[in-house]
Amino acid sequence: MKPGRVIGTVVASRKVESLTGVKLLLVQPLDEDGRPAGEPVVACDTQQSGPGQTVFFIGGREASLPLPDPFNPSDATITGIVDAVTRDVP
Repeated sequence: MKPGRVIGTVVASRKVESLTGVKLLLVQPLDEDGRPAGEPVVACDTQQSGPGQTVFFIGGREASLPLPDPFNPSDATITGIVDAVTRDVP
């Protein structure tokens, strides 16, 4: 799982049938300090996330499994919304 922040929505006029009804969001991956890390990715949303929320997402083949039709081309899927982050500092 990777942390990220939802920075926008994606509107597709056409999708493959296995993604019908799945909301697509633009997610900026974050590093362990909450700073942007890498390029934004398009992720399928399974949690009713929205812009500005911190989320965690999965990538690779596992990204297709939480969706209604597991035979889909998803490369990233949001699987949770982050409520809080705490960190023990020595």
